[in-house]
Amino acid sequence: MAVAAVTFDRPDDVQTLLEALARQDHPIASVALVDSGTQDVSALAEQSSAPVNYIRSATNLGGAGGFSLAILSAMASGAEWIWIMDDDAHPEDTAVLSKLLESAHLRNLDVVVPLIVAPTDSTRLSFPFRIQGRTTHDRDQVENLGFIPDIAQFFNGALIRADVFFRVGLPDLRLFIRGDETDFMLRLRRAGIPFGTVTTVALSHPPGWAEVQHVIGDRLHVLVPETPFKRFYFFRNRGHLTRRYIRVRSFVADVVGYPVYYVRRGDIRGLASWARAYAAGMRGRSFGPPSDFGF
Repeated sequence: MAVAAVTFDRPDDVQTLLEALARQDHPIASVALVDSGTQDVSALAEQSSAPVNYIRSATNLGGAGGFSLAILSAMASGAEWIWIMDDDAHPEDTAVLSKLLESAHLRNLDVVVPLIVAPTDSTRLSFPFRIQGRTTHDRDQVENLGFIPDIAQFFNGALIRADVFFRVGLPDLRLFIRGDETDFMLRLRRAGIPFGTVTTVALSHPPGWAEVQHVIGDRLHVLVPETPFKRFYFFRNRGHLTRRYIRVRSFVADVVGYPVYYVRRGDIRGLASWARAYAAGMRGRSFGPPSDFGF
C-alpha cells in the first residue's frame, strides 16, 4: 500500500495530511510526495512519522503531471494499491483506508473513492452529486445510498489497484489542471473497469461551492471557476473531453447552460471567453504549458 500525493505551496496542509496518513489503522508502506512549489516542504517530510519519499520537481507539472509522477513512484515501490491525495485533503478519520480496502474486496473492485466533505461543515459535500436528476450537497442524502457504481470524484482519496494504470494509463499531462479527473473516469468506463463511490467514508477537502451556478433550479447547473486561469483550462478541457468521448448530453448542457448563465449576467465578454476556450478544446488546440497562454 502506497500513497501518491502532490503539493504546491501548502506547507500547513501537507503537515495535516501527513499526520492523518500516519494515523490510519491500515499500514502504509510509503508516501510518494511530489513537491513542485516554491516553499520547500522537505523538512516536514523528513520529520513526519509517515514513511515519506520526498520528490522535488523543479518544473510545475500541474495536478495531472504531479499525480503521474507520484503514481509512478508509488508503483515503483512495488505497492499493489495506490491511494491518491491532494495536499489540501486528508482522511476524515483513522479507518478510511481500511474501509475502502474492505469495500474494494467485498465488491471485487479495482477502484474505490470516498465522499469528499467540507472541512467547515462535514454534513455537506464539497462537490455536488446528481441524484434522480437533481444536484445535492447533502451528505446524508448521498450516504444513504451506501455505494454508487460508475460515478466518482477523482482524484482525492481514490484507491486504485496498481494494475489499473497499465490498462488505462496515467493522468493526462496535457490537461494540466481541471478535467484530468473526468478524463480518467471516462477511461475507466471505456475500459470496462468497474468502480464507484463508497459513501460511508469521507475525505475532508475545501469545497467548490462558489463555482456551482444554477441555471434551472437544481436540475441544470454550470461550473464557473473563480479565476481566469482556472476558467480557461476548465472550459478548454471540457470542450476537449466532450469531443474525445462524444459526450452528447454534456455538450447540450454546456451550449445551453453557459450562454444562459452569461447572458443573464449581461457578461458578453465572459461568454466570448467561454466560447473561445471551449471551441479550442473541441478542436484539440491551445494545448501546451501555461506560459504559452500568458499564465
